[in-house]
Amino acid sequence: MAEVFPLIDALLPHAHPMILLDAVLGSDAESLTTALTIRPDSRFAVVDEGVPAHVGIEYMAQTCGAFAGLEALRAGQPIRLGFLLGTRRFEASVAWFRAGWHLQVTVTVVFREGQMGVFDCRIRHEDNVVATAQITVYQPDEASGGTIDQD
Repeated sequence: MAEVFPLIDALLPHAHPMILLDAVLGSDAESLTTALTIRPDSRFAVVDEGVPAHVGIEYMAQTCGAFAGLEALRAGQPIRLGFLLGTRRFEASVAWFRAGWHLQVTVTVVFREGQMGVFDCRIRHEDNVVATAQITVYQPDEASGGTIDQD
């Protein structure tokens, strides 16, 4: 039986309209895959172009956040705020994510120690990888004021 994942809203300490992902598709101990559809009214969309490919960095960062959020929920912990510290080797084979495109964003743990993490990230459209990067994130503990009240 396929795992049923929580709504993306339950995994991220964001509010709409800044939640840019649609759903979690799959996960294991070291990775998570999300999905989103580019629509003409998508956040950051440009008429007749789509969404600029560099916005993919935020799709990747939010997928890292969903990974951490799912881990927290599974452990009975609160969803905590995280920060994108850096992006290395971002490459996109397209300039725009076009309206109607269904994207899958996969993040895989490269390194985690304490509050720091590094993830290899890729964005796919159909059978093509259209963007890749390595993302470094930081998630402060509760003592640092990093807990978001979900009420």
